[in-house]
Parts: sequence; structure tokens; C-alpha cells
Amino acid sequence: MSTATRVAPAGEAARTQFGLINLLKACAAQLIILHHLAFYGPMADHVRPILPALIDWLGGSARIAVQVFLVISGFLAAKSLSPSGHAGLSDPLGAIGHRYVKLVPPFIVATLAAAAASALAATWMTHDSISPPATWDQLSAHALLLHGVLGYPSLSAGAWYVAIDFQLYAVMVLALWLAGHLAGKRRLPALMPFVVALGVALSLLYFNLDAGWDNWAPYFFGSYGLGLMAWWASDSRRGSGAVAWLAALALLPTLAALLLEFRSRIALALLVACVLFLWGRVKTASNGRAWPLVNSLGRISYSVFLIHFPVCLLVNAAFTRFVPAEPVSQALGMLIAWAASLAAGAAFHRWVEVPLGRVVHFAAAKIVARPLAA
Repeated sequence: MSTATRVAPAGEAARTQFGLINLLKACAAQLIILHHLAFYGPMADHVRPILPALIDWLGGSARIAVQVFLVISGFLAAKSLSPSGHAGLSDPLGAIGHRYVKLVPPFIVATLAAAAASALAATWMTHDSISPPATWDQLSAHALLLHGVLGYPSLSAGAWYVAIDFQLYAVMVLALWLAGHLAGKRRLPALMPFVVALGVALSLLYFNLDAGWDNWAPYFFGSYGLGLMAWWASDSRRGSGAVAWLAALALLPTLAALLLEFRSRIALALLVACVLFLWGRVKTASNGRAWPLVNSLGRISYSVFLIHFPVCLLVNAAFTRFVPAEPVSQALGMLIAWAASLAAGAAFHRWVEVPLGRVVHFAAAKIVARPLAA
């Protein structure tokens, strides 16, 4: 989603990256893997007697790590769609279509892998984490990112997030386009921050209090909107007064929502937004021992998010079928599943996500160029 104003030399691109964002994504991805390992079991069920507090925390509170991805997604969406926070977008359908073809092809591959993993795991164990055989309607709903709103069971633990990310992006695109039409030729720099702040308030004070909305973007827009506001407020070209005004627009509804009903997930989203406001635009040199690893883990985080569930399911099934059900052996299985998820994510990124992205961009370029050539 980058909107760089110049093409950086290959060496420079390799040297500097948004290190903090990659660090946050890398850490959040690890917690999501461990959460699903602890929540779905059955290896974690055998480990709980010796590590009850850890397994309970991973199976419960660790799930809020997804807020990190929501806030970062908003932060980067603002960078891509409206770096200065101004209303207007010339091609909303094109922007939405671009987001869809970026998210969905690897998601479909991962969904098919999850369906196959469930079928194989079912031959080794019987467990609630195994999905029934997928139907064509269910697969079609996943491909359209409508499985949640249409009531189809997800075939993978992370499927809901991909649909929500797409919804949030589409909402932001349409808001920019509509606000631009309403503003016309008038310069209204405060319009989009106000619209987003209103969306954050409605989300946190109403929609996010009702779990019945958790298949829809308004439930999550509070966290996403905080990321949007963090990008705009961190613009060094703004004066201190403008920054204070943007910060107030983001903070007041969020603090009010936390006072009304404290939610740890929203508190974490606010914390991440504050961190991004302070340091999110800082680029770090990709040298030393730690940063190359951090940047690599951040780069493959989407692939890890997509593929880790079928990997964990297969390792769970194998350890249930072939390994004694005693805590130490099963704890080793959890560690193996974690490591295998990272390895599979790296392979998926290299051999699926990146090649599919190239194919999609090539096809899109051909489609656009053909009418021009005619």
C-alpha cells in the first residue's frame, strides 16, 4: 500500500524499513499462533496441568493481539489512500478492487489448505477444531469474503480477519470518495479527520458494545480509525495546534468509551496508536542481527496469519495419534507447531503470496493497457 514519491534504489530499500511496524506485526503474529494453539487444543489441554496460567492466558487474553493488526492496517491505509488527510478519491472501485485482489488469492489458497488439513486431521483424531467437509457454497462465500455475514462457518481461525480488513478498507475508500464529492472544490482539511473521529465514536460507544456486530466493519472501526488518526497526527508538516486537535479528536471518544465500559482490546488499540503516532514513521536500518529477523517476520506476517491454522491442526492431529498424551511431549508438540507455522509462513510468502501478487499485477496491467492500445 506504499505511496512513495520516488523510486528508492534497491540498496536503500533494503537498508531502511518501518522497523517498529514490522516489530509490532512480528510480535502480534506470534501471539496469534500461540493463542490458537492454546485455544483449540488438544495439545494445550494436556499441557494445562503443568502450565495452567500460561495456557489460560494464551487461550484467552492473547487474542487481543489482533488489535495490533487493526491499528497498523488503518495507519497504512491512511498512508496509501490519503497521506495528508484530505477528502477525495478519483477511482474508489479501482482502489477496492486492488485491495481485494491483494488479499484474496493467497487467502483462497490458504482456505483450501485448511479444508484439506481438516480432512487429513479427521483421520487421526476427533476434535471440535476440525471442520466438516467444505461445501461449494461455503468455499464461494469465503472467496467473496462473505462467509461471516452469510453465516457460514470459517474454515480457518483467521478467516474472519481478512473479511473485516477488506470491509474496513472499503469503508474508508467510500468515505474518502463521498466526502470529496460533498466538499467539491472547497478545501476542507478538517473534514476527513472529523468523519473518522465520528466513526471511531460511533464504533466504540455503540457498535463495539454489541457482539452481534462482530461480522461487520463498524464493530472494529474504532481500532482501525485510531490507526488512521495516528498517521495524520504524526505528519511533521502539521503545526502543534493541528496535532493537538487531531489527538483530541482521537482520544476523547476513546477515553469516553473506556470509561463507559473498559475493554482491554480497546486500551491496547489506543496504546498501539500512541506508539505509532510517536514512532510509526521512523525508518530503521536493516543491519545488525535483530532487525533483519524482525523485518523478515513482519514481511511474512500475513502469510503466517493465513497458513498457521492448518499447520497447527495437522501437528495437533499427529501428536494426538502418535505421541503419548503426557504434558512434556505435548508441550514439545506446541513448540514444533509454532516453529512449523513460521516456516510454512515463510514458504507461503515466497511461493504463493508473492508470485500470486505478481500474476495479479501483470493481469491488471494487461487489462488496463488493452483498451489504450485499441
